[in-house]
Amino acid sequence: MTEGLSTRCVHAREIDDAHGSPPTPIYTTTTFKIPSTADRLDVVDDVSSFPTVEVTVRRKLHCFFVGLVAALSSIGVRAEYLPKAERVTDQVFAIVGPLGQRSADNDGLNANYGVVVTASGVILIDSGASRLGAEKIEKAIRAVTDKPVRWVINTGGQDHRWLGNEYFAGRGAEIMALSRTAANQAQSASQQMEGLARFLGDRLQGTKPMPANSILAGDVATIELGGESLSVRYTDAHFPGDAMVYLPKRKVVFTGDLVYVDRMLGVMPGSSVRNGQKAFKVMVGLNPAYVVPGHGRVCDLAKAQRETGDYYEFLANKVGAAAKDLESMDDVLKRYADLPQFRRLENYDSLHRANMNRAFTEFETQ
Repeated sequence: MTEGLSTRCVHAREIDDAHGSPPTPIYTTTTFKIPSTADRLDVVDDVSSFPTVEVTVRRKLHCFFVGLVAALSSIGVRAEYLPKAERVTDQVFAIVGPLGQRSADNDGLNANYGVVVTASGVILIDSGASRLGAEKIEKAIRAVTDKPVRWVINTGGQDHRWLGNEYFAGRGAEIMALSRTAANQAQSASQQMEGLARFLGDRLQGTKPMPANSILAGDVATIELGGESLSVRYTDAHFPGDAMVYLPKRKVVFTGDLVYVDRMLGVMPGSSVRNGQKAFKVMVGLNPAYVVPGHGRVCDLAKAQRETGDYYEFLANKVGAAAKDLESMDDVLKRYADLPQFRRLENYDSLHRANMNRAFTEFETQ
């Protein structure tokens, strides 16, 4: 209530019961003298002027938001990821996925995808990790063109590169890949589905593994689709049979999992640092103006070099060289445990040591 130019506040605190009964509320009042109406409004805007009120307000707000979060969690509210196609250059777009792990919220779309719009239809670089993920990719494409997806080119055999193939094939698309890429898909399909189910759960339902069935011959394949020239070549870096796609007319390269930016490169049990180092140099020789990495934001060649190329060089020329010199792996891992130039990349803490371990093992056996 108000009394002239004063305000009386009723506030509460609680006394904990020593025997575990519910806390006892204690209500008290405090009257604040306020010189003017303007100052009265300041009480509402700045409760920090009155410590007792500040504590009470903060406590109530805290309880409210905690309760809200709990309520939303109980009804299964999800922060669903909705991909968006962003322009790279004329008629070329990239769908840049989140940097984190696969989840039911992102439907396994934690990777990057390419969209090339031609007069005859859309060329899609990689198809997503599931049927639902493929549907999301298609919706993102619809936001930039009404042309159908006519061709899908897979850059690898990892789940989020190809498990959306069956969806796009069912809508009339031709599914293309180099021969060893398709072979790796067929060989790893059951394992990929089993692993992905742990992340996506019920949202994987309806997904049917379909390896690419339009096979591109040779280690480098040059194709014409809808008037667009594309070069598809092996990298064999992240997984055997991985590839990159280059558009010489647009000076855009879709690297697949050869290049990571904004986050740490992942060296998996089946990865090859030696092949990655070699393929990265081939990519540099193409002199692309735009690099669409496998993970992270679209960038130029300089950033790709700093965040991936230099790391391949470190793994090969420092860790690999030490392995060939028969140094102790433990000593090498300790020596290079902290690399300031890469520490800011996401997942550095969880991946760097394992990357060195696998690089050491690869070079030790060669």
